[in-house]
Amino acid sequence: MNKKFVVRLTSEERGFLSGLTTKGKASAFKMKHAHILLKADAEGPAWTDCAISEAFECSLNTVTNLRQRFVEAGLEGALDRKPQSRLSRSLILDGEAEARLIALCCGKPPEGRASWALRFLADQLVTLDIVDTISHETVRQLICLFVQA
Repeated sequence: MNKKFVVRLTSEERGFLSGLTTKGKASAFKMKHAHILLKADAEGPAWTDCAISEAFECSLNTVTNLRQRFVEAGLEGALDRKPQSRLSRSLILDGEAEARLIALCCGKPPEGRASWALRFLADQLVTLDIVDTISHETVRQLICLFVQA
């Protein structure tokens, strides 16, 4: 059967993928994708999609989609996870609301407090009508993102 997307690895790509699979320092899905690409290589073993899907216990669509991503996006596009086309949830805070949260955090704590508490910050965001509701855990996650940046 003629394949629509034929995987042809260069010697550098083959060496990179072989190193990735033998070192064991990559994530499981990345290693599986590397193994699949190595077996699908037209210049190498050239396994059929059915044989690859059975050997690596994945669906036939996984092999087909990986071939397509390799041909269209290259090696990095095939090994990295496909980004979501849309968010699974809507954002609680937009950029302006995040800026106001950070301004609150960096500002002077209220009277009688040595520092801002997460629950108090969440309550302040509601009190100031920045959001309708927000949990202290969401506030913590946003502050952690800010601190890491």
